[in-house]
Amino acid sequence: MNRRTTLAAALTLTAGLTLSGCGGDSAPKLEATDAYMPQPVTQQMAGAYFTVKNNGDTADKLTSVTSDVAKHISIHKTVGNKMEQVDSLAVPANGALRLGSGGNHLMFMGLKHKPAKNDVVTVELHFATADPIQLAIPVKAADYQPKQ
Repeated sequence: MNRRTTLAAALTLTAGLTLSGCGGDSAPKLEATDAYMPQPVTQQMAGAYFTVKNNGDTADKLTSVTSDVAKHISIHKTVGNKMEQVDSLAVPANGALRLGSGGNHLMFMGLKHKPAKNDVVTVELHFATADPIQLAIPVKAADYQPKQ
């Protein structure tokens, strides 16, 4: 091996070790907060909102939500005045995914019972990479608005 090849190999190895050691565990570090569900006005559907904070250096995606309170829970985003169902929502690295009235939200379809104010609905949030999160969602008054 000539000197140039040896130097290149050493630099490549050092760069690889530096990158692999960078940040230690690069998995998303997720937590869900600020959850609420306005009391549904009908037996057919309800909405829910919360924030998923990611304190990790790797992005993730909310891919599905399950609960025994509804036959189906879908993830929606709002673009302009139009809401559309999506397969996932991004949870940025060192950032947050916020679900709120007029924006991204969950839709509970085919409620098995109509949640009342002060009830708690339990859901499980599923992600592309991170482990699922159990989340207790308090049911608030139908006109509830969170403090900004």
